[in-house]
Amino acid sequence: MLPLIDLDLPGDPADHRVVVAMSGGVDSSLVAALLARAGHNVVGVTLQLYNHGTAVGRKGACCVGQDVRDAAEVAAQLAIPHYVLDYEARFRAAVIEDFADSYSRGETPIPCIRCNERVKFRDLLGVARDLGAAALATGHYARRSRGAAGPELHRAADPARDQSYFLCRTTHDELDFLRFPLGDLKKDQVRALAAELALPVATKPDSQDICFVPHGSYADVVTRFRPEAGEAGDIVDEDGAVLGRHRGIAHFTVGQRKGLGVAAAEPLYVLRLDTARRQVVVGPASALPQIRIRIGDLNWLGPPLAAGEARRVTAKLRSAQPPVPATLAASRDDGDAELTLAAPAGAVAPGQAAVLYDGDRLLGGGWIRRTA
Repeated sequence: MLPLIDLDLPGDPADHRVVVAMSGGVDSSLVAALLARAGHNVVGVTLQLYNHGTAVGRKGACCVGQDVRDAAEVAAQLAIPHYVLDYEARFRAAVIEDFADSYSRGETPIPCIRCNERVKFRDLLGVARDLGAAALATGHYARRSRGAAGPELHRAADPARDQSYFLCRTTHDELDFLRFPLGDLKKDQVRALAAELALPVATKPDSQDICFVPHGSYADVVTRFRPEAGEAGDIVDEDGAVLGRHRGIAHFTVGQRKGLGVAAAEPLYVLRLDTARRQVVVGPASALPQIRIRIGDLNWLGPPLAAGEARRVTAKLRSAQPPVPATLAASRDDGDAELTLAAPAGAVAPGQAAVLYDGDRLLGGGWIRRTA
């Protein structure tokens, strides 16, 4: 039995045009099918984000050649209009080059968050409005609910599939227009419904890699755009003693243990990257845990937060890590904030996102600048 989809739109579904961001995967394809079955005026839009010629036939990525064709096939089966937009130049400038810049600064970026922030939820949302849509629906596993002060963003019902972490840069205006119809479903339910509707992508594997990183080799992409990130340098301990050589900081991230090529009496981990000196600073696991973290460019969706105010939250410092209790203190001057964890957390990497929650509700998120 098909689930009832409530898009929080007044009146009859046929009165509302809804644009669906169709990546070519099972999730967004099912969203388009369910909304079309519910009677909405559905328009599918797929973004071609980079030169898909090199990606034809490659599995485990999104927004590439085969995926564009899969989205078109699903749209044809549903008899809905489907548009493919060439966003290659925008994606390169806003996501790929930002990714390379971040790595060359010794950070560990999250391009999927940047893509949502700078391309999908900004540019695509504008396209949806230009098409006269009342909402933009995606296949993300998250929940949008109506609160006393307007729409709120919550974790998905299935913790194993929750993607709210990657939506932390969503603004109030964007959330007012966005819809996430799969937030109450589990993945096996999604595949079963897709099979029930005979969608050709019902058994298609999920995306695994960053779409523009072939074979998972981040360093190859970074050094192609920023050759200086591939320059050799020293591996040093916390006192500055040289322990070995490395072949470029693009190959390292905070918390990394493998691939150091340094013999030691105890396991060593990357503690930080000193890009000015081209040094990889390593140390024991006991040197990794951090309590105080500086967050930059905080995007806030929760109840108003005054400068200097402290707020108890739970914080996710990596997408796969569980949230930990913390206190957020808003800055009085520069718009940054300081996060104080209730217990030390290891491998806190600059460039990652610190995403803040109150229970299941996403309050906001910012970029980890440094630890104190």
